[in-house]
Amino acid sequence: MPARGRSSFAVVTVSYFSGDHLRAFVASLGRATTAAPLVVIADNAESDDVPAAVADEFERVHVVRTGANIGYGGAVNRAVAELGRLARTSDGPDAEPVDFVVVANPDVVWGEGSLDALLAAADRWPRAGSLGPLIREPDGTVYPSARRVPDLVSGTGHALLGAVWKSNPWTASYRQDDQSISERSVGWLSGSCLVLRRSAFESVNGFDSRYFMYMEDVDLGDRLATAGWLNVYVPDAEIVHDKGHSAGKHPELMLPAHHRSAYRFQADRHPHAWQAPLRWALRAGLAMRSRLAVRAARRDDHS
Repeated sequence: MPARGRSSFAVVTVSYFSGDHLRAFVASLGRATTAAPLVVIADNAESDDVPAAVADEFERVHVVRTGANIGYGGAVNRAVAELGRLARTSDGPDAEPVDFVVVANPDVVWGEGSLDALLAAADRWPRAGSLGPLIREPDGTVYPSARRVPDLVSGTGHALLGAVWKSNPWTASYRQDDQSISERSVGWLSGSCLVLRRSAFESVNGFDSRYFMYMEDVDLGDRLATAGWLNVYVPDAEIVHDKGHSAGKHPELMLPAHHRSAYRFQADRHPHAWQAPLRWALRAGLAMRSRLAVRAARRDDHS
């Protein structure tokens, strides 16, 4: 596998009091690639000293302070906008262009050769706007990270019933439970770990920053596909994701945010006046499910 230049790709992660996860994330990059990529930490927590400490500990790691918690997609956009300047800072005025951006959560631990495998797949799929690995939970379970884009019916069925009737047909269709694990084009890929072709990412104006958290990856994958790009699942590359380490601390904030994002996604794609009753029904159903989910999370915390 040919080695890539020092700045032909960069790694972007978003930190919000990520603690030891952030250090493990950067440390494990050495297993993921033979290159020495630029790493940019978009810091959404002004009072957190950990990102600066990690940048001091590791070479080619930079911190971009966003000034506030501006959400995941907004923070990634901000970091990508700084890549040219940071590459020149690290490599001088003749730095190679950053052609690929690796966007990953700080609670990702990279598998051996995983990043090089994703970048090799990008060469095999020249129309791939995004590529994602096989994602495992800490217990080894495979997380269904390559999915169909939800339409109004399947999205509503999954959102309302997924937690209480896990085998319902809408959730099975959305999660592509009927698909074998293979390299293929899919509807969208989990934003916990993505390789983004920078030209594709910028052609759709990056993440939609209206999504504070959740569904920004679904929206991005859908917009990339609409623009003629592919979203490619690459299961030969593996990572481990400690999913939800931040979200789980504040379910009263994160669960409603998830439901608001689910509504926004469908409302954006069904904007016509005649579709208003569908939007009203979806909003009411998601609001009710959100309240029930928060109550259940609080009961679990006190049990």
